[in-house]
Amino acid sequence: MELKKIIIAVFFVSVFNSANAEMIKPAENLSAYDVIKIQLDALKNNDEKDNGIKQTWIFAHPDNKKMTGPYHRFRIMLYDVHYRILLNHFSHKIDLIMNTENKFVYGVKVLNNEKQQFFYEWHVSRGNEESCNNCWFTTAVSMPIDQGNSI
Repeated sequence: MELKKIIIAVFFVSVFNSANAEMIKPAENLSAYDVIKIQLDALKNNDEKDNGIKQTWIFAHPDNKKMTGPYHRFRIMLYDVHYRILLNHFSHKIDLIMNTENKFVYGVKVLNNEKQQFFYEWHVSRGNEESCNNCWFTTAVSMPIDQGNSI
């Protein structure tokens, strides 16, 4: 009986902690790579409240937010056939393709749960936001290129 109480207590603590987890916000000490890693990890662990999508939205470049519209439109875009591959994917690998002082382009290989591999080109540029001058934000993510089955 005592073990059951401990399990229930651990369950409620973990639910409470995940529900109250703070979103990571843009900061000048985050690198371009950090921004992509934060976004991909969030999308990999997206939950029923779409906290992974919300975390990704936080790092969308301010100019992109003007193009994609408000968060609810961005969320719909992530559920589209081209980007839902990113939601709750199995794993990802990030490789630098090119960079300049104000822009990085990464190749991102995503393995979905069916062991299909997809390639995205992910662009990150410096941008200014009210709370963060000179921070890194995602400016573009290509359509996926199907790389076939893995293993």
